[in-house]
Amino acid sequence: MKKHSILFLTMLKIGLFTFGGGYAMIALLENEFVSKKKWIEKEEFLNMVAIAESTPGPIAINAATYIGYKNAGVMGSALCTLGVCIPSFLIIYAISLFLDAFLTLTIVANAFKGIQVCVIYLILSAGIKMLKAIKKNLFNTAIIISTVVCMVLLSLFAIRFSTVFYILISGIAGVAVYLIGKLRKDGEK
Repeated sequence: MKKHSILFLTMLKIGLFTFGGGYAMIALLENEFVSKKKWIEKEEFLNMVAIAESTPGPIAINAATYIGYKNAGVMGSALCTLGVCIPSFLIIYAISLFLDAFLTLTIVANAFKGIQVCVIYLILSAGIKMLKAIKKNLFNTAIIISTVVCMVLLSLFAIRFSTVFYILISGIAGVAVYLIGKLRKDGEK
């Protein structure tokens, strides 16, 4: 029961203090579950982020569900998911009650400008940490470079291209490289 409480309260804290959505939460999740509590390894965390990003639903909820299940089964996944959702729900509900008055406050507008800068930092920080932790091999380097080049070129020419397609194409390329390697190994036997 103690582990359930710790999981719930940790995700409640992360949900309460994370602005900017799931991507901004990645750095906090990594700090809490990899560095501090050591409940999952760095490699598993990177895989979890890839899966949480690739599956339907918000990355924060997918990650919370995975971490909860990994550490305390179905009850843990339910508590983590609930813990990460409660703060957002309550804050959005409160804002919706006073939306018009809330948006006209100068202090609120300035707070959101400051929060935007922090969110950019959190997302960039998580991306850099993941980039440093990724295995340095030809395939990963090729995927990273080709994705960055495509993103820059498509942005320059104002061509809309969903990030979902980057994920799908990279996933298909990874499966193809794996299958080709497996076929080569089977052919050598």
